[in-house]
Amino acid sequence: MAPAGQDMTSTPPLHVVVMGVAGCGKSVIGQALAQAMGLPMIEGDRYHPVSNIAKMRSGQALTDDDRWPWLRELAAVLARHPQGAVLACSALKARYRQVFREHLPQVHFVYLRLTPAQALERVAARTDHFYPPSLVDSQF
Repeated sequence: MAPAGQDMTSTPPLHVVVMGVAGCGKSVIGQALAQAMGLPMIEGDRYHPVSNIAKMRSGQALTDDDRWPWLRELAAVLARHPQGAVLACSALKARYRQVFREHLPQVHFVYLRLTPAQALERVAARTDHFYPPSLVDSQF
């Protein structure tokens, strides 16, 4: 039995971070998941500051210091969707995922895995992305 005043038919908001290395399919799977669930899709790469994109384009891996402002912004964007949303974001380290948990204690993570060879093949095949194949190894 539900506590007094609680609607048993309401569903709590669902916040999902689809995560993994470059080329694993975060955007494709995230979009399909968002569409199937009727939730908005947030593409994390769109929130990278220009300096991060320039650094990656030049073949330099991001440092934790590069990532913190980006991760905090993504967590805030996700939290601004009170009905739920799906976010595509690498979130490779546990401490990165903690940033999302601080904003949304009930956030869920979907980890997409693939081998380094598969990631390299997929990233090399992309023609419309700033992330170069030379950085794939840095994600493992």
